[in-house]
Formats: sequence, C-alpha cells, structure tokens
Amino acid sequence: MWLLRLLAVLTAIAVAGGVLASLLTRNRAYLLFAWHLFRYSLVIALLVFALLIVERVAVIPV
Repeated sequence: MWLLRLLAVLTAIAVAGGVLASLLTRNRAYLLFAWHLFRYSLVIALLVFALLIVERVAVIPV
C-alpha cells in the first residue's frame, strides 16, 4: 500500500510540474503531458479501488 501512496505522490508532483512548466514557458505540450498523466493515473486509481472493493465484497468459499 505504501508503494501506491508513493506513486500517487510522484504522479501529483509530475502533474503539478507539468502545469507549472506550461505556465512558465507557455508551451502547451507540458499542459498536454500533465493532462494525459492525470487522466491515465485517474483510470489506474479507479481500477485499483475497484479491485479493492471486489476483494472486500467477494466471498470465496473455502
């Protein structure tokens, strides 16, 4: 779980860096990079949360 938290923090730093680089250089490529990174990380996070919910709800007969 600590690895997921670390990746989330690194992703947030990368997105913020992309937005900041876009504001400083007026280059839209950085903003596009930040948007793509945010979108893909959101999809991955939703998949991980769905997996955790299924893991909690699923009753595996022993």
